[in-house]
Amino acid sequence: MPISLPDVRGKRRAWVAKLLAFCLMMFTSIALNAAEKPIAIGLTPVFLDEQLSFLTRWQGYLERKMGHPVRFVRRQSYREITELLLNGELDAAWLCGFPYIQHRDKLKPLAVPLFNGEPLYRSYLIVSSTDTVTESIDDLRNRIFAFSDPNSNSGYLVTQAALKSQGQSANSFFRRSFFTWSHRNVVKAVADGLADGGAVDGYVWEALAKVDPELTSHTRVVQQSAQFGFPPFLTRTDGHKNALALRKALISMSADPEGQILLRTLQLDGFTLVPPGLYESIATLAEQL
Repeated sequence: MPISLPDVRGKRRAWVAKLLAFCLMMFTSIALNAAEKPIAIGLTPVFLDEQLSFLTRWQGYLERKMGHPVRFVRRQSYREITELLLNGELDAAWLCGFPYIQHRDKLKPLAVPLFNGEPLYRSYLIVSSTDTVTESIDDLRNRIFAFSDPNSNSGYLVTQAALKSQGQSANSFFRRSFFTWSHRNVVKAVADGLADGGAVDGYVWEALAKVDPELTSHTRVVQQSAQFGFPPFLTRTDGHKNALALRKALISMSADPEGQILLRTLQLDGFTLVPPGLYESIATLAEQL
C-alpha cells in the first residue's frame, strides 16, 4: 500500500526530532563532564610523614571552598611537574621559584606562602651533627655532597652560584655529588652519613625539626643563605579561571578555622599575593650560571 505524503513528512519530522534530542543529550553530557573536570594541582614531595592523609583533607577543603572537584598530581621532580603545567595537563602547581624564573614568559604566580610572617625563606648548608669542624662550603672540598633537585633554588642553585663565584662547579669542587629528589632526603642523606654535606630548603629543615626532631638532630646547620622568594603556586599565563578560584581559596585559608588547622600542619601562616620583584634575586643567581 503506498505511503501518503503526510506520513513521509511526519516520519521525517520524528526522525529529525530524535536526532536533535540525541545531539542535545550528547552536548549536555559533554558540557557537564567539562564542568566537573577536576582542577589539577601539581605537587612535589614535602616533609609530611602522613602526606596522603593531609592531602585528602586539603583536597576536601579546597573542593568545598571552590565548589569544584580537585585532583592533586604528585611527581618526584620539579621538571616533571613543570612540564605537566606547561603542557596544560595541570591548572596550577606548587613549585620552586627557579622553575618560575626559567619559564616566566609562560608562567605566572598565583599566590605565595607566608613563613614566619613573610613570603621568604633561606637555603641551609647542613653537615652531620658529629662534624664539628666544617664552617663553610670551603670545608667540603673533595667531599660528598647532596643536592635535592637540579631545578631547586635552595637545594641546588644557591650552592652552584656560590661555587661559580670561586671559579668552581659541583663537578670540580666535590669528590662526588648526587640528587636525592626531595629536601627531606637531603637531610636523611647527611644524617645517615651518605653525604658529608647538603643543600636544603630552610623551611623544610625547620619544619622537620618540629615533626621529626630525631632526624634533624643528626644534622647541623652550618650556613644560612640570604632570603629568597618562597616557592609559589604557579599557573600558565593563559591560565583558566579555575586558577583564580584556587588563589582565592588559598588566600582565604588563614581566615577560616579549618584552613588554619591545615596551615598549622604545613607550618605556614597563610598565603598572599606575590609582591613585585619577589623572585628577582633568584633570577640574578640563574643569570650568573
